[in-house]
Amino acid sequence: MNVHPRSVAAPPPAISIRNYAIVTAAYWAFTLTDGALRMLVLLHFNELGYTPVQLAFLFLLYEFFGIVTNLVGGWIASRTGLRFTLVAGLLLQVIALGLLALLNREWGVGLSVAYVMGCQALSGIAKDLTKMSAKSAVKVLVPKGDDSGLFKWVAVLTGSKNALKGAGFFVGGVLLSVFGFRGALLVMASGVLLVLLLVLAFLPAAIGQAKKKAAFAGILSNSKGINRLSLARLALFAARDVWFVVSVPIFLASVLGWSFTQVGGFMALWVIAYGIVQSASPVLLARVTHGRAPGPMLASALGLGLAGVTALIPIGLQLGTPAAITMLGGLVLFGIVFALNSSVHSYLVLAYSESDRVSLSVGFYYMANACGRLLGTLLSGVLYQLAGVSASLWGAVVLAAVAGVGAMVLPPVTTEVDWTGAKGDD
Repeated sequence: MNVHPRSVAAPPPAISIRNYAIVTAAYWAFTLTDGALRMLVLLHFNELGYTPVQLAFLFLLYEFFGIVTNLVGGWIASRTGLRFTLVAGLLLQVIALGLLALLNREWGVGLSVAYVMGCQALSGIAKDLTKMSAKSAVKVLVPKGDDSGLFKWVAVLTGSKNALKGAGFFVGGVLLSVFGFRGALLVMASGVLLVLLLVLAFLPAAIGQAKKKAAFAGILSNSKGINRLSLARLALFAARDVWFVVSVPIFLASVLGWSFTQVGGFMALWVIAYGIVQSASPVLLARVTHGRAPGPMLASALGLGLAGVTALIPIGLQLGTPAAITMLGGLVLFGIVFALNSSVHSYLVLAYSESDRVSLSVGFYYMANACGRLLGTLLSGVLYQLAGVSASLWGAVVLAAVAGVGAMVLPPVTTEVDWTGAKGDD
């Protein structure tokens, strides 16, 4: 008689820790230099006497090419694999930093602005190739069906990313003080180059290649959930960058008289705290969601709540409360609500995405994200130059309200996901 051995249930598949660590290290290194570069450019050219609108223009091509990159980058990644786009992003950042270090202070304003815009365009392509590749790689590395695990690993990547981005603002201010503009850029380029070599040596080339090659027309999402969420995301990030990019940093430096290190330090602490709130978002929202993943109505409520919180800042300034206390306290509240709202958005885009076209869906979604940053960046310089920081903050109120209203028309999420053990999202 044949005796069959007792069947033993196979353990659930686990994420590849080594590959995840490599992807995360690349994302961290890029994020640190990206934050530092933004602060370097802003503070250096503000010191040289550039107007708020001129400062905003320095970042416009950075944001514009982020739109193009997110739209096309997901399609490229689905055909070539995510390592290719990750390597391309890191390489372009090294080139952008190196070229920016060649800027000649003897050039006129027009030539300098054009040159910096070109270098920032390369950096914008690099940023969104790297971000899209890293986030999509997490979706690929986490075993199919492990929704709670997906939320957890995305949280580790993106929550820590915001701490590094915040640290980058501080590092940018410090490097500018210690090494000067050119020396700081060369230090950062060397660091990114080392990480690039690590990725080439150890990350498998086939990660993220779709089983079926997507047609170029597939870069446009045909999902109602992705499309509507992308519009809400556009408004949400425009609401942040309308004050974040130019208005508040220049207000702190020019009106309150803060030093490079103080401005960089505050922006760093704001982004780090924002990342901590993101990482804790499932715990903070657990009572509201009853342990389940977030839905469209929560995204809408947070968007409208963000508009209300933001309105308190210009109202306080108008009533004559101390400017520093009103601004800093208000931005703390803004950061908390914004982080929770951003967490819900970034969970929803993965929930709405199909596994085999995740890089396309994420790319389209972050294309909308980049559109919001572009709009916010332009408005940040224009509104500040026309009517000061209060105008920028009222602009944020309007845009946050648009994000909240837009989320009302999102379709329901069909998959129930348990938030237990999750840490947050971007």
